[in-house]
Amino acid sequence: MFNSIFLTGSLTAGPVFLVLGLALALGILGALYYNWRNETTRSFSYTLALLPLITATVILAVNGNLGAGIAVAGSFSLIRFRSVQGSGQEILAVFLAAAVGLCLGAGYVAVACVLMGLYLVAHALLSLCGFGKAADGYRELRISLPESLETEGLFDDLLAAHFTRCRLIRVRTVEMGAAYQLVYRGTLRDPAKARVLLDAIRERNGNLPVSLGMVPDTHGEM
Repeated sequence: MFNSIFLTGSLTAGPVFLVLGLALALGILGALYYNWRNETTRSFSYTLALLPLITATVILAVNGNLGAGIAVAGSFSLIRFRSVQGSGQEILAVFLAAAVGLCLGAGYVAVACVLMGLYLVAHALLSLCGFGKAADGYRELRISLPESLETEGLFDDLLAAHFTRCRLIRVRTVEMGAAYQLVYRGTLRDPAKARVLLDAIRERNGNLPVSLGMVPDTHGEM
């Protein structure tokens, strides 16, 4: 069942069209599922849908030829993706599409179908149970401070009173170096009292800008 359909090492029309058709079908299935679970661009959807077909075609063209395989690997290494680095889920989806195409190109049809099926089921179950999801009150707090103000321990009592846990993740200069910005992330004890926290901070930072919001997705994180 899990053996390659190209047993003789030669390509015939029937198995080739079967592999390419299945590569396109599984690619579209994966793209539709990813679009359902995530907001993405049309370009990325096309990539997920057609990458298995392209990968399978390349593997069919190599067809066990070591020299051709080395040449293909070298050509892929020259490709530079000029788009913005994707998130962990986007990179995972691209690897899935490439893996499905590799399996189909080598003739392992059952393996490709099982891989796609297991991925969809596992991803759906992990999403339903909230695996890796941040707490509902997880927020990012940004506080601007004048350059002359001492920041050490200035907001410790306020943060301890309004957050169950909170940590400073970044300090940077803003306004052409005329002010500092502290960036905290933590879980609010009571999100309804966010305005009380902001008003208390403004009394200590000279009424400079303060923001409290959801933690943005960092596309470079895996």
